[in-house]
Amino acid sequence: MTTILEKLVFALTAACALAGPAAALAANVDEDLRQAAKLQRQGEAQAAIAIWTRWAEKGNVDAAYNLAVVHQHGDGVDIDYGKAMHWYRFAAERDDRASQYMLGQMFLDGQGVPADKEAAHRWFTGHRAHHMHHEHAPQMQAWRKQAAALIQERDRHESLAASRENADQVMADLRRRAGLDAAPRLVDASTVRAGTRRP
Repeated sequence: MTTILEKLVFALTAACALAGPAAALAANVDEDLRQAAKLQRQGEAQAAIAIWTRWAEKGNVDAAYNLAVVHQHGDGVDIDYGKAMHWYRFAAERDDRASQYMLGQMFLDGQGVPADKEAAHRWFTGHRAHHMHHEHAPQMQAWRKQAAALIQERDRHESLAASRENADQVMADLRRRAGLDAAPRLVDASTVRAGTRRP
């Protein structure tokens, strides 16, 4: 009979085996990026840059972003806007929003490139344009039609309710003017003589 602890260890071992090399690679990247950040804080910029460069060249956007930041601000290296722009663009083209923003800021401020407000705007809003294709998807169009029908139905109900209130008010006014709402006035028989009435 196995204990709960043995079952848990078996499950974790099986999960690690199924995750395989991808999980191990992700753990290595995370550990290396943490180590590079630690080296950077300790003033060993060249060692940190070597680690970030190795992972950035393999497509890691976090490493590319870190390379861009140190080159943009001269953190342990000389300021190099060209390298900063290269690494921001590398990460931004892989949908890293922070890099898209920083690239837009460099275009806006003219760091390493001539100031270009239109290019800055494209980078600031690029992630939105990327999702615009959803606008014309059949499902999105169906949802829009459904929403429009619901809004129209709601407006019709509100209009009908308002017209009922108005109709009730109009009828009440008409009844009041016609004297139908007032209690019938009783006439005193002593005041009536030969078909005439005295006030």
